[in-house]
Amino acid sequence: MTNPDSSHDRPAAASGPLTGVRIVEFAAIGPGPFACMMLSDMGADVVTIDRPGRKPGDSTQIVARGRTVVTADLKNSVDRESVLSLLEKADVLIEGYRPGVMERLGLGPTEVARRNPRLVYGRMTGWGQEGPLASSAGHDINFIAITGALHAIGTADSGPVPPLNLVGDYGGGSLYLLVGVLAALHEAQKSGRGQVVDAAITDGVINMMSNCVGRSLRGSFSEQRGENMLDGGHPYYGVYETSDGSHVALGAIEPQFFAEFCRRSGVPEALHDAQHDAARWPQLRDALVRIFKSRTQVEWARQLSGTDACLAPVLPLSEAARHPHNVARHAFVEVGGVAHPAPAPRFSRTPSAIQGAAPIDAVPLVDIAKRWT
Repeated sequence: MTNPDSSHDRPAAASGPLTGVRIVEFAAIGPGPFACMMLSDMGADVVTIDRPGRKPGDSTQIVARGRTVVTADLKNSVDRESVLSLLEKADVLIEGYRPGVMERLGLGPTEVARRNPRLVYGRMTGWGQEGPLASSAGHDINFIAITGALHAIGTADSGPVPPLNLVGDYGGGSLYLLVGVLAALHEAQKSGRGQVVDAAITDGVINMMSNCVGRSLRGSFSEQRGENMLDGGHPYYGVYETSDGSHVALGAIEPQFFAEFCRRSGVPEALHDAQHDAARWPQLRDALVRIFKSRTQVEWARQLSGTDACLAPVLPLSEAARHPHNVARHAFVEVGGVAHPAPAPRFSRTPSAIQGAAPIDAVPLVDIAKRWT
């Protein structure tokens, strides 16, 4: 790799299963950029169209890594024609504007398809391209609020707890956009025709709730937080405080794993058969609270790490890079002196690679046109 901080440079030989795929990204925030980061990691050549006067980037903008940035005034006919000419050579377009914006700019799916009928047109929004909320502003917390997901996340004595932007932006947004774009690319190889991928965060999160929907239909899902197994309602699956004020995560669901945990942690023998006896859960939970507070997080991790007790330390982000498992997996990769989360997933024959740090400066659009000839 040449200078990873240069906007002009890409690795001498990009690697990854998407090497050779050309993607035009219209600058946005949230799920679209994260999806494009992953596409770049998998080898795609991602060019980001940003507005004139953009502020210089910096190497700590992890999600912006691996791109080349150009600027264009999309309301200017000359710039717009240059962008359309670039799209003629692209495989994928990704945009995250409100519905109708790209059409008003003369860059909607119909206009672009006339120039490049095989282009996959990825649209990333919170509410989708139609519906009563489609044109409304919103963010992750708003989108997951109407899906049932936000209501379900939290403890028995808390209100709903925002799960960072992992469930909406990245889970229901970026990853569903990725699946749709890659599926459409696969189909286009056979048909020679692109299509629109309408990725809405609300759609994705509702789809992610399928397990809960199924449990609800069977009467085994409670809408009261803290009453289900996966929300900490069952004592063998939850977070417990240790003697040093830190926490550990216990996930001993299967009977053999719960038995292993009991044997190794000192759970009273009289409670070894209480895993699925709800009447005795208060006793079991009280015992677990006392037991976990008898040692530090490090002591618990040292005692149970690598066993089938299903216990792990709850680490802050600043410590995650130092955990022995993450170190062994090379889960963080240094690029230009900055530790980046490594590309995921991993491929055995065409490994992904970070294509460079976030670009600092934009390059002339004509440079990309030459590169894509």
